[in-house]
Amino acid sequence: MSPTEEPRPESIDEQERARAAEGDKKTKSRKPAISFVSGCRVTRGPPSDLPKTDQNAVPNRPILTPKSVLPLFFIVGIVFAPIGGVLLWANSQIQEIVIDYSRCSTDAPVTTRADISDKVSATFKSSTANSKYYWQRSQTENGTMCSLFFTIPEAMGPPVYMYYRLTNFYQNHRRYVQSLDLDQLKGKAVSSDTIKGGTCSPLDVNSAGIPYYPCGLIANSVFNDTINTPVRLAENNHTYVMTKQGIAWNSDKELVKKTEYKPGEVVPPPNWSSYNGTYEKTGIPNLQEDQDLMVWMRTAGLPNFSKMSRRNDTTAMEAGDYRLDIIDRFPVTEYDGTKSILISTRTVMGGKNPFMGIAYVVVGGVCVLLGALFTVAYLIRPRKLGDHTYLTWDATNQPASAVASGRDDRMRANA
Repeated sequence: MSPTEEPRPESIDEQERARAAEGDKKTKSRKPAISFVSGCRVTRGPPSDLPKTDQNAVPNRPILTPKSVLPLFFIVGIVFAPIGGVLLWANSQIQEIVIDYSRCSTDAPVTTRADISDKVSATFKSSTANSKYYWQRSQTENGTMCSLFFTIPEAMGPPVYMYYRLTNFYQNHRRYVQSLDLDQLKGKAVSSDTIKGGTCSPLDVNSAGIPYYPCGLIANSVFNDTINTPVRLAENNHTYVMTKQGIAWNSDKELVKKTEYKPGEVVPPPNWSSYNGTYEKTGIPNLQEDQDLMVWMRTAGLPNFSKMSRRNDTTAMEAGDYRLDIIDRFPVTEYDGTKSILISTRTVMGGKNPFMGIAYVVVGGVCVLLGALFTVAYLIRPRKLGDHTYLTWDATNQPASAVASGRDDRMRANA
């Protein structure tokens, strides 16, 4: 080869063989990594070339096309809408009557009955046009008694449940929720030094340093209206028997045990006025049997809630006129709240609440509507898949061809 002759470039095969040989040399000269684990000498070579490693995992990138997405809208709509319809139908089978007696102790007459149709909400299969609703109050040695008179147009249940419903009562306040002592509820005789300044604050001990039992804001504010069982008004007044047994959750029953306190070691909460500030005359109540307190201690998450008070799982509540007597003690007007009595049945879906049914129907309807709109738009103005002209914010300067690339921009820049 003459001095002026340029060297001949190697062929592609020769270049590949050279690179392979160079790679083998590097591999042979590479020393294995050494690490020490628990005093043992462990050698670690290069990472294995497995298909499940991050570098070589097969990616799964589904391509969302109109033909794959549009059917999903219709499938969701077809499934959700019937489910919502079934839930609404089941909800319509529930029989329920709600009576607001918030101002009975002040507004109800003493000698006569006053109509309260505007304070009653009733849902029955039969017509409630001939139903009558009244209230009346009277004074007893235990306080003001509110008598509610109402009509049941058709037999209810079984089972039949009675609830009290409160509004604008925030049991979910952080300080309120934490205001109790679990050890005290479990029956342990917790000392005043332990309770004072603890979770029960500010109702932990009285001015003499004696602990409250049960301590805390939750127990002190327990719903204390005395609700009697309904009486059917007929020639021989018939009492519809309802019980407190079974109104509390089993998990709540396990948390409350009989206390180890002696009557002189604790005092009742300030709002438990029936004990007159001491347990020495009446004895300490056995909270293990007080399911009303257990129900109240399970705090509600919303300001408007219902809590079970009575139940009857075996006997139907026959149609007719009823009277329900309530000793009115729990104040609600001070915080602009209301209280009501709710008598209801249930279905396999639970109590009366149309929210789930409405939600399913709305979601199903929206999916069908969106599916129809997108289908019409796709049929009228179909979009070509993989069109690069949609990949820029400024489409005015793009070439008319749908296969424009960055090479066109570089050519214009060099021009």
